[in-house]
Amino acid sequence: MSDTSAPETLQRTPLYDEHLALGGRMVPFAGFEMPVQYAGILEEHHATRASAGIFDISHMAEFRVSGPDAKAFLQASLSNDLDKIDDIGAAQYTLLLDDEGHIIDDLIVYNTGNEYFIIANASNRHHDFNWLSERVHTPKVFDVSLVDESDRTALIALQGPKSIAILRELAGEGWEVPARFHIAEAVLNESIPVLVARTGYTGEDGVELVVRNEDAPALWRMLLSFPEVSPVGLGARDTLRLEMGYHLYGNDMNRTRGPIEAGLGWVCPKGKTGYCGCENVAKARSEGVGEKLAHLTVTGGVPREGYPVLNEEGERIGVIASGSHSPTLCTGIATAYIPASYVVAGTKLQVQIRKRLGQATVVKPPFLQRAEG
Repeated sequence: MSDTSAPETLQRTPLYDEHLALGGRMVPFAGFEMPVQYAGILEEHHATRASAGIFDISHMAEFRVSGPDAKAFLQASLSNDLDKIDDIGAAQYTLLLDDEGHIIDDLIVYNTGNEYFIIANASNRHHDFNWLSERVHTPKVFDVSLVDESDRTALIALQGPKSIAILRELAGEGWEVPARFHIAEAVLNESIPVLVARTGYTGEDGVELVVRNEDAPALWRMLLSFPEVSPVGLGARDTLRLEMGYHLYGNDMNRTRGPIEAGLGWVCPKGKTGYCGCENVAKARSEGVGEKLAHLTVTGGVPREGYPVLNEEGERIGVIASGSHSPTLCTGIATAYIPASYVVAGTKLQVQIRKRLGQATVVKPPFLQRAEG
């Protein structure tokens, strides 16, 4: 899950000075000044796949929902089934849909005990919060408290095959690593309290650490003190997530697309009803949709957002939604919304890459099969 839009007035995360000290190249992203790269996208990508990468994701939004009706409220507001995360510490990926069944945002919801903790995309922070706040009283009144924690909370992701060993060393003897898609408390190096979420956006094992703003720089430096850890910017974060076929909000889904079109029907259980947009999701599932999100491998050039997608006869049938060179697979990879009849593994297509045609093949995601999660 990520963000793509940036207002004119840019904010800075608590780690801004850390990025400058490391030589990070700063760019506007989702309303923040964020590092796009440090040593280079390829080097940072490979470092995450082979060892461990550290990411500043403090631009993301965080909400807390508590009260007697917290579960009932979220069950009526979100697409996935919260019965699946009744165990304290469990988490799930879910969608926020409008009345037409279009995707407002994608979220992760954590059951932290007496409340639910939600991580949302930064560019959608205020819209998401306002939409949820309105639903507290419509169509029925729920007894809940909804709090926006974004301004006082930082997030640092540690991803890669060596990340869990590093975390265990910092958490100390006796601390148990949470299972995949679970969250737990920890005190790192006997000094910094964090929430440890066993989630991520890279396809590698790893965690996302929820920490107070004032503790974020010390935690960042602590993690970077390990020689196995490299700082990673937005550029490699994008290539890492795309290799796994993970959706990027604003590219692979938005307010004009529904879950069935976006290949996210699995986040809308067939047996669940009563949530906003569910009737339209059920209709799309039963009647089919005109277009679907396809995953393409591309040779003959690097596919980029907005490039035309053509069928073998040269007819334009769509445009690239997300596209890049895959550092791991050494080929072009992309997503595109195209007529559903073409979204069959093995279908041959073309991509207009400037003045030449690249050859594309529809594949089943993820592009990278070896990574976990």
